[in-house]
Amino acid sequence: MGVPEKIKGIEEEMAKTKVNKATNHHLGLLRAKLARLRQEQDDNRGTGKASSQGYDVKKSGDGTVAIIGLPNVGKSTLLNRLTNAKSKVGGYKFTTLTVVPGVLEHKGANIQILDLPGIIEKAAAGMGLGKRILSVARSADLVLLIIDIYKPEVYPLLLKELRGMGIRPDENPPNVIIEKATTGGIAITSMVKLTKIDEKLIKQILNVYKVPNARIMIREDISSDQLVDVLLGNRRYVPTVTVLNKVDLIDSKTIKKITSQIKRKIIPISADSNVNVNELKDYIFRELDFIRIFLRPRGKETDFDEPLIIKNGALIGDVCDKLHRDMKSQFRYAQIWGESAKFGGQKVGSTHTLRDKDVLTLITR
Repeated sequence: MGVPEKIKGIEEEMAKTKVNKATNHHLGLLRAKLARLRQEQDDNRGTGKASSQGYDVKKSGDGTVAIIGLPNVGKSTLLNRLTNAKSKVGGYKFTTLTVVPGVLEHKGANIQILDLPGIIEKAAAGMGLGKRILSVARSADLVLLIIDIYKPEVYPLLLKELRGMGIRPDENPPNVIIEKATTGGIAITSMVKLTKIDEKLIKQILNVYKVPNARIMIREDISSDQLVDVLLGNRRYVPTVTVLNKVDLIDSKTIKKITSQIKRKIIPISADSNVNVNELKDYIFRELDFIRIFLRPRGKETDFDEPLIIKNGALIGDVCDKLHRDMKSQFRYAQIWGESAKFGGQKVGSTHTLRDKDVLTLITR
């Protein structure tokens, strides 16, 4: 029996199995087997990890946002609004797939926006070139899910297709460490009470993935799916922002009803009428978790007009890397003013963590 037949058999068994407490263990093991077979199928097709590389659009700017939605929901119009049409836009053609990038300039940041072709149901399984489209989203720092007011029910579909490509929207990596060993069997240490999985199922899943010996440290209450994600090791954990488009065509009561149905933070916009687009720009900036660093060249005035945009939690060494690939090797020390400094002009090293609106002077050899 080949892999496709095995996949079909498991899917049929899952479909006829009632979901309840008594079947949780069985279904968890089936999902683990299914995930492994799908990974094997992707590897055989050369579309596993390669799928995230086959349609590369070179990342640029301070961050990358991928716009995902069904066809004809206003993605291209939104791209033009976000980039004000003055940004450089180019086409990257991959057979019949086209990804159109633009640049959002906002609060000193240059944010790459990728307008992806519309996806359809079973896109992650390859329908409508879906794998090629969704593979681009794997490299994004933020995914923008755009929903039409007349089809709010598609939201779960978008999430399902992202998950099918190994993207985990709005999730953090499970706090689990698996150290494979050569002997000793499976040793499980859990720092929390497990309610979604038990040790028996953990060992069975490890057996599915041919891990007979390992030390496992679990620091949060995980599910069987999360354990599989750790074992596969190729998942992408990406934040999302959801926008409801064409809200100029309905009243506020209907908007509120749709929002309550989706049960997610939603930004209502009209790309066509330019409603709330500036609010969306602010939200994208916040979700990308940027901080602004003002550079003060030695002996000169601080440049408050063009801040350096970098990720929150960045070190001074990261600033060196962003400014020039050789700067870190020439770095001696830095002087810092702002929230991260104990006092103005404090001398710090490359491992100093920066805060928003810090003023920085780099001293090199």
